[in-house]
Amino acid sequence: MENALIMMTDRSTSLNFLIYLQNIYINQTNNTEKIKFPYFSAKITFKDDFKSRFQNLWKKVSQIVFLNDVNDTKLFYEEKEIFYHSLFCEDAEGLTSFHEVYKSFQAWWGDFTGGFVIERSIDEAGYNLYLDLVGYYKESGIKVQKDIYISLIYDECLLANTQTSSDFAVIPIKDYFINYDELVKRLKNNFL
Repeated sequence: MENALIMMTDRSTSLNFLIYLQNIYINQTNNTEKIKFPYFSAKITFKDDFKSRFQNLWKKVSQIVFLNDVNDTKLFYEEKEIFYHSLFCEDAEGLTSFHEVYKSFQAWWGDFTGGFVIERSIDEAGYNLYLDLVGYYKESGIKVQKDIYISLIYDECLLANTQTSSDFAVIPIKDYFINYDELVKRLKNNFL
């Protein structure tokens, strides 16, 4: 029987929204000249224990995304309060901050400048990754036992562990272009 690798790649609205929030937090709390996207000049009122709350929410959202991408969309649009209650100060200022950030993300993500571009940016690199993995498994005589599901994020996740399971990876698009060899090596060993 021929070795049939199935690799599915998608971009998660909820995980990318978390990266968006992470970057706003980093811009506000780090005194560095390197600014991450997006930049907000207004102070966003996050909870004091943002980092630990972010880690917990990342883990929860990652599981939801992995289990069913329809649930990802439902989470972002119908259960968005989870982001507010988990990460923002629960007062009038925090609610206003949340709505501003949420609308800003929707404007970027729903247009051709956000989600669509992220997914399309790795078309060729994603195909090459697939070919490299198939070639490796074939040469090694390894039969792939499971499908590979990759969720794309627009920037690195710096505040949480992105590894959720052996058949699910969250990968920033940068890894396809700057860290490609490391990405291939990680996926070769991870998805056996």
